[in-house]
Amino acid sequence: MGRLFAAATFIAVAASAQNAQRYPVTGLVLKTDPAHRSFVASCTEIPGYMKAMVMPFSVRDEKQLDGVGPSTIVDFTLVVTSDDSYAENLRVHHYNSMDVEPVEVRNLQLLRGSSAAAPGPPQIAVGDGVPDFTLTDQTRQKISLSQFSGKIVVAAFIYTGCPLPNYCLRLSNNLGTLQKRFADSLGRDLILISVTMDPVHDTPDVLEKYAARWKADPRGWHFLTGQPGEVSEICHRFGVDFWVGEGSLTHSLHTIVIDRRQKLAANFEGNEFTAEQLGDFVEATLHK
Repeated sequence: MGRLFAAATFIAVAASAQNAQRYPVTGLVLKTDPAHRSFVASCTEIPGYMKAMVMPFSVRDEKQLDGVGPSTIVDFTLVVTSDDSYAENLRVHHYNSMDVEPVEVRNLQLLRGSSAAAPGPPQIAVGDGVPDFTLTDQTRQKISLSQFSGKIVVAAFIYTGCPLPNYCLRLSNNLGTLQKRFADSLGRDLILISVTMDPVHDTPDVLEKYAARWKADPRGWHFLTGQPGEVSEICHRFGVDFWVGEGSLTHSLHTIVIDRRQKLAANFEGNEFTAEQLGDFVEATLHK
């Protein structure tokens, strides 16, 4: 009888596996719980199955969560059976755009790394404390990171002359979306910062006009500039690389999140996450 029951169970499980539906998913991880073999992610839409949303997912083997942590972007397969669902084949999604500008940045990074030039400041790793810095905002006020202790800070690195809609404009739009989503928290619990990579051109007057395009509230969204040397040092601490050419600026894309203790909570490279996913990560950080 026991063998018959075991055989019937095996057949049922096999049939369920055969009837399982599989969906490719990309998600921004908000929380991991290896002990319970689960993680929470903000996922993009699964066409024909699920709208973009924040969801918990289970995995069959906790080792699948190795190297996966908050702020990681992952690709995985969502398996849905008649009575269960789980994630499998988790892969960390590294930004690797083949657009001309990111490719140029990578080539310039390799050249700089092989040169005899003095190394820049050490890059801040996620979890490390962020050193204080002071720059000038669009209202000509001196702004220091330390004055936002106890608040969440989200910063994007941009320049106002960037013409590409999926580069600096997208990063600025992401912050604009955060301003609307967290209107009640802006200035009180949440600070938005846009740091220019082109301080020679992006003076406070220029940044004031740029901020007006985004209807930025100066009490909670600061557009910062300063001396070229200090701006360069701040950018490089977060892995932001840029090179000034003839009438253009080649640069990498980074958006960072600093937690209430002024530690680096995330450093998102590229433009492959959505404003909603960034907002979900900020919301999770706000409620820690």
